[in-house]
Amino acid sequence: GRLILFSQYFDRLSPTDSSYWLSFLYGFRLDTIMSLVLLVVPLLLLTIAPKSMAKIANKINGYYVLIALMSIIFVENATFPFFAQYDVRPNYLFVEYLEYPKEVFGMILADYKLSLGISFVLMLVVGRLYLNSSKNNAIKCFDMPYSKRLLLLIPLIFIFALGIRSSLGHRPANISDALYSSNRVLNEVTKNSPYSVLYAIYSTKNDANIGRYGVMPIDQAINRVKNRLNIHNDLSQQGLNRVEPSHFKHKKPKNLVLFIQESMGAQFVAATGGEQGITPNLNRLSKEGLLFTDAYSNGTRSIRGLAGLIAGNYSVPGKGVLKRNKSQQDFFTISSLLEPYGYKTLFVYGGEARFDNMKSWFAGNGFDKIIEQKDFDNPDYIGTWGVSDEDLIIKSNQLFAQHHKDGQPFAAVMFSTSNHTPFDFPDGKIDLVEGVEKKSVKNAIKYADHAIGEFVKRARQEPYYKDTIFVIASDHDVRVYGDDMVPVNHFQIPALILGEGVEPAVYNKIATQPDILATAIDLLGIDKPNYPIMGHSIFSDKKQNIALMQFNETYALRKDNKVAIVRPNQPPLTFDYIDQHLQSTEHDIELEADVLAFVIVLDHLYQNKLYKSIAQ
Repeated sequence: GRLILFSQYFDRLSPTDSSYWLSFLYGFRLDTIMSLVLLVVPLLLLTIAPKSMAKIANKINGYYVLIALMSIIFVENATFPFFAQYDVRPNYLFVEYLEYPKEVFGMILADYKLSLGISFVLMLVVGRLYLNSSKNNAIKCFDMPYSKRLLLLIPLIFIFALGIRSSLGHRPANISDALYSSNRVLNEVTKNSPYSVLYAIYSTKNDANIGRYGVMPIDQAINRVKNRLNIHNDLSQQGLNRVEPSHFKHKKPKNLVLFIQESMGAQFVAATGGEQGITPNLNRLSKEGLLFTDAYSNGTRSIRGLAGLIAGNYSVPGKGVLKRNKSQQDFFTISSLLEPYGYKTLFVYGGEARFDNMKSWFAGNGFDKIIEQKDFDNPDYIGTWGVSDEDLIIKSNQLFAQHHKDGQPFAAVMFSTSNHTPFDFPDGKIDLVEGVEKKSVKNAIKYADHAIGEFVKRARQEPYYKDTIFVIASDHDVRVYGDDMVPVNHFQIPALILGEGVEPAVYNKIATQPDILATAIDLLGIDKPNYPIMGHSIFSDKKQNIALMQFNETYALRKDNKVAIVRPNQPPLTFDYIDQHLQSTEHDIELEADVLAFVIVLDHLYQNKLYKSIAQ
């Protein structure tokens, strides 16, 4: 498997600062660890079981090895389409997506029939060969006297322990030992896929192990984060809550609509420096509102982007907050901020809201109404992930118009579904992009852009438009990939704020999803007595030119064009960001300490339930 990946992606391995042939040496180390872990059960069976249980132990051993073989073959085969899609070996995504069999199997059957077929054929062939040749192989072990087998167990356990630990140092070897190069793709090739999957399961159950990144006193970490974000409050609060008056005054506060786009990277939007011809509506609207040309997502998953655009926080280490226990109630969102002002809050999604635990998180944190696929009457089109984006905008527009008619201020989150593999969208709605398949990311984004244009067109025909601030922003890019340790350029997303009274302008400095949310709330005309959003309105002189990005287990803090990176069990690194790529440079000690401080503080705020409004 490693050799195939090595050959397939060889053009991306060079030039590199390390010998790429070492990939096989470091990889063999992980292969050995994984093999010994899998062989622990047979070791115990064949040494501890008495001869009277020989047949039972032999049968258990046989089926165990068969299951292990089938699992390895499946994961190794799944590695290739997974790598092609996510530019990494199977990781926590591979595990998390198993929670949603309907959506996942629909996507697999649509896009990966060949890979699935090859996997099953190989599993069948290997399984038959194994069963035909190994029926009683282990029986011979029980001819050895029981006392000798028990004595053999002692040195074998020592050998296994040493091999699994794979180190005589203070720390045992782990997946971070594959991260020997600054070339990220080479590191991924070096890894072992079954090990990577098991490590993902282990790490998600040990989210609190922040010490893997480094150690820093919490007061020092909080001070660093506050200074870097330019947030000033009483340290005793141990949080980021502060007073933020609005820079805009209205006779009455405006409504808020966040239209979050699934997987729409800046690379597809000409207005943000991307490809021409894919998003004509967004390009046109960009001249009519406040355009962010250098905005960045929190991470590579929807739950990271939703947390940034709805709760205003950066990515917490480990599982996203939408799926974590301590954030299912009393976690700060736009709902908790706006409820005291009489707002009703809605989440409108064309799919099943249970996906990524969205329904539980929105409902538990104060959203008054959750509209999902089952709530759409006679939708025009239903794809793998739910109703079309046009069905979404028609339903939303009707809801918003009714709220305005009833004199009810509202804040709404709309989340699109069409731009998601296998890229289902209705026929006859767009002129297809030339040179690509109909079911492709570019055509799906063009359809999503069509829906954006239709939504704004419909909204402008309704009375509520003049009293509403509209935010159109992406959760993340469609595929965050690249050779760099953190592919910063693929974190760039489009973001646009529209509404009556919003002067057309271009903000070309660095902005994050929390900054976008802070700017939108600023435009509502509401003074915020205590709120913990980790960004600043672009109209505030406190706004900093920074972005924090999470890429798998790696964190990158960008300040201007300097980027500091921390990874578990590895020393921090500093890079210059030049021509959309990272170039190694001398250590920036302060920036490296600050990115570690962010990781520690983000975990601290979550673990101590400090990420909420004091008013709650």
